[in-house]
Amino acid sequence: MKRGIAVAGNIILDVLKPLSGFPVRHELVRVLAKSFSLGGLVSNVARDLARLDPNLPIEAVGAIGLDGEGDLIVKELSQYPNIDLTHVKREGQTSFTDVLYEPETKARTFLVFGGAGDHFDAQDVPLDELNCSILHAGYVLLLPALDAPDPEYGTRMARLLHDAQARGILTSLDVVSEVGDRYRKLVPPALRYTDYFIVNEIEAGKTVGVSLRGPDEKLLIDRVPEVLMKLKALGVRRWAVIHAPEGGFGIDEKGGYVEIPSLQLPKGFIQGTVGAGDAFCAGALLAAHNGETLARAIGDGVAAAACSLRSAGASEGVAPLSEARALAASLPRQKLRG
Repeated sequence: MKRGIAVAGNIILDVLKPLSGFPVRHELVRVLAKSFSLGGLVSNVARDLARLDPNLPIEAVGAIGLDGEGDLIVKELSQYPNIDLTHVKREGQTSFTDVLYEPETKARTFLVFGGAGDHFDAQDVPLDELNCSILHAGYVLLLPALDAPDPEYGTRMARLLHDAQARGILTSLDVVSEVGDRYRKLVPPALRYTDYFIVNEIEAGKTVGVSLRGPDEKLLIDRVPEVLMKLKALGVRRWAVIHAPEGGFGIDEKGGYVEIPSLQLPKGFIQGTVGAGDAFCAGALLAAHNGETLARAIGDGVAAAACSLRSAGASEGVAPLSEARALAASLPRQKLRG
């Protein structure tokens, strides 16, 4: 029986640049420092899973450049004995993202260079060679080749997920946050072949055309079940899950609804928010792999995300699952209602 999780899609080098403030056009602001961190779905989720469970077999699948940035990524991922890099191909230039953020407010924005990742397509995922029970793929909207139309399945990503399911592999899908209206065109075709869909409240809402934030940016919790049911109606077979700063929410394969509040974190605990969503996803995916309930998966997702917030990098703060659960048990929960 196959075991483990394969993570396919974006592999990106994040260039972290804290700013004195966000500029308006023609205005100068100071870059306070510069550091490098791995980013993208493959880098983040693979490392999060490896940190949560060092014994879990993980296969990284993606494309990086034949350059120094690519060497840095290989060196970093190779530090984890349970991450297999066999299916990471090298060509062209490595994808990178300038992550611009204000240290005080934690507000952030991203400048993206696609590089080798722009050409990563379905044929680059060797499904017959993978030893996984779950394939986690993404990000939709940030993989031009996989976002491209497919005459039979709608998009190339949908074809990939269909082909994975046809081989008995469970599928998981993630989406990148962006300004625009491409969600309703590119995400639904892939959801027809998705077992687990784990995204944030903005991505979920835009996929089905329902806003989950009010004019005051407050989470509209009463709308969350509606959005989750709409996602299920688009084809999600097992779990549709939404994560937000306020908590985690989901509907399982039997229609059961779960909501778990986030943790109340001490002042000064949060060092960065880059990668918290991927950490949540990793916690939930590990639970799915291990046959746990949706409630356990969302709880572990919340715990993993909280750990991630301890570091400015995407995955450096993530701890073994037992430690993450202990952290969650030691802190009070936020109030979702009233």
